[in-house]
Parts: sequence; C-alpha cells; structure tokens
Amino acid sequence: MTQPSIICFGEVLWDLLPTGKIAGGAPMNVAFHANQLGLRSQMISRVGDDAHGRELLDFLAKKGVSTHLVQTDHTFPTGTVNVVLDEKGSPSYDITQPAAWDFIHPDNVMTDTVKEADALVFGSLACRNERTKRTLFELLDVAQIRVLDVNLREPFYSKDLLEALLSNADIVKMNDEELTLLSGYWVELPNPPSQMDFLRKKFSLEALIVTRGSQGAACLDESGFCEQPGFPVVVKDTIGSGDAFLAAFLRKLLVGENAAECLRFACVVGALAATKSGGTPTIGELEN
Repeated sequence: MTQPSIICFGEVLWDLLPTGKIAGGAPMNVAFHANQLGLRSQMISRVGDDAHGRELLDFLAKKGVSTHLVQTDHTFPTGTVNVVLDEKGSPSYDITQPAAWDFIHPDNVMTDTVKEADALVFGSLACRNERTKRTLFELLDVAQIRVLDVNLREPFYSKDLLEALLSNADIVKMNDEELTLLSGYWVELPNPPSQMDFLRKKFSLEALIVTRGSQGAACLDESGFCEQPGFPVVVKDTIGSGDAFLAAFLRKLLVGENAAECLRFACVVGALAATKSGGTPTIGELEN
C-alpha cells in the first residue's frame, strides 16, 4: 500500500531557546513528525540565503522531509523566534519579521504537487504577510483535504482572517483556549461540546479536533463526539507537542482509522513529545 502523503505550508525557522537553537515552526514540526511516523511529507516554505537557511535545509534533508518546494530568498533572512519558557515549560514567543517565509511565491510545480498529495496542512501565522497568504489561498483551491492548525500567535490574526481560513478547511485542530475565542466571535455557548458543534456546523467541517493539554483531546465528526484522556508524563517543554499530535492524528486518519483511534494515538505521541526538548524531537519506542 502506498504511504499517504501530506504537504505542510508555512513557516520554517529556528526557535532560539535559552539552551540553544532548535529547528521549528509549526508546519515544519508537523512535516517532521509525519515523516518519522511513516507518512511521506513535504514542506512548502522559504528560507533566506544565509547560514540559518542552509542549516534548516540540511536538517530537513537529513530527517527525510523533502525540501524541493522550499524557496530561497535573497532579500529577507531565515525566520527566527525568541522563545521563553515559564516554570511549567510552557513557551511564549517573539517572532521576528519580516522573514523569508513571509514571501512564499506560487509556481506550477508547487500547485501540481499539492493536487497530488492526500492533504495540505496550514496555519494562521503564515497569513501575516499578504504575499504568502495569497499563495496559500491559491493552493487551498486545489488541495484534496485541507487541514487547518489554528495555532494563534498575537498579533497575527483577526476574526476576518480566521473566518476565511475556517471556510476553506475540511479538518480543523485547535486548543481549548482557541475554541473559546473562536466560537465567541459569533455566539456565547456554555461548554466545549456545544462550542465545537457550533463551529463544525457553521463551517461545514468534516472534523473538529480540540487539544486540552494534559487533559487529552476531543473530536467531533460525522460519527459524533469522542474524547481521549491525557497520558501523564514528566514535561520537559510543550513546544511542538500539538504539532506532533496533529501529525499522529493524520497518520491514523489517512489510513482509515476512526476518530477514537486517531485521538488515542495522537495523545500518546503528543505526550511523548512533551517529555523532550524543542519541537522536533525523535520519538522512538512507538508502534504505529
């Protein structure tokens, strides 16, 4: 059986932590984890013509993530993020701009590759610049399954942007705080299941997934509502745990597993990622 394939669109960058730099960016983290979980993954992005950019390309190549759709920018630098961790290992971010990934340009090869892939994964941050935003929406027109990882980063989102992204998605992943914020744009509802039901119906989503940190996750799709408790772990940091979760969810979904099994596997992988440092740890000792 042919391995399912995904393409991740958006930021590639270096997370600059107190302990040093680690390759990151939510879409790149998803591509990285998808590859190590057995999917064929590619990255659409743009790096600077600089040492940081060459290091990122080398990192992805060594990890088996195709970079033939990662462009090189001769004006703007490779993206970086200054990351500060609180006492619980939760990160806050200072995302530099402009960066090369703000200027992703479309081309025919990119479009044809997205048409052939099983799913296109994208987030809200990539839309902070109009150039990359226009490219994304062109690709959404041709993608087979459109997977939105909401991933809000202030001040780079608005109600209008999120409404446009949700309207162009088939599957959406968000965390519990994002669920409250997004549903609250249109209506006040008393609990997460009702908020999820509202958003799924309003945007005609195939599935809506909500992560809850240590409390696990929930999913609402055509088969109904299901939940998965979290798996207790000793947290190193939570950078990229949601990205590992999404890659694992898609790993199961694209081979036909039901939502409950997708959630279980995703929560296992997300928890394992939290026991390690940075957004791209190697996760071993795992049965797919």
